[in-house]
Amino acid sequence: MSYCRIAPGHPVHGPYHDREYGFPLRDDAALFGRLVFEINQAGLSWLTILRKRSAFVAAYDSFDLDRVAAYGARERARLLRDPGIIRNRLKIDAAIHNARRLVELRARHGSFRRWLDGHHPLPRAEWVRLFKRTFRFTGGEITGEFLISTGYLPGAHEHACPVFARVARRRPPWMCVPPPRPGKGRRTVALSRVERPPR
Repeated sequence: MSYCRIAPGHPVHGPYHDREYGFPLRDDAALFGRLVFEINQAGLSWLTILRKRSAFVAAYDSFDLDRVAAYGARERARLLRDPGIIRNRLKIDAAIHNARRLVELRARHGSFRRWLDGHHPLPRAEWVRLFKRTFRFTGGEITGEFLISTGYLPGAHEHACPVFARVARRRPPWMCVPPPRPGKGRRTVALSRVERPPR
């Protein structure tokens, strides 16, 4: 069953589906936050993450890259004790490590968004390889969902979904892909929550 058919009207999935999923993100804190959410969803339901979002925002200082990158043993211990978030040591360590990597990337590229834009467009498999080289805890599904949810890969909404047109008006990066050069082949289209039941 499609996310576009299940999410509308749901008290938690509905607002995310209608106002956020697939819409392009430009702010580094918002992009980092979405990456943290996707990492923490691994092995859990997406509904669990959506219900805990406000606790995550508070626990991770509104996903301020500099603050999270500066976390040490005390902040890590605080996160491991926080019942409002996912208290998984590997996921917490990944968030801190990834914030540090993003601070480094920002120094070279100007922002997380510019780093993403600088690599766009890539087929899903190449995005996955890039994320695995750059970040922690970013396998194929996590990377794919992050890129779909932020507009870098297609597949967030069915074409018949009313939200599709609203997303299209925002010109997400996947809609601004130049045609392939001769001999370069076609881009790989990623599977998304549209093809899978809600997580």
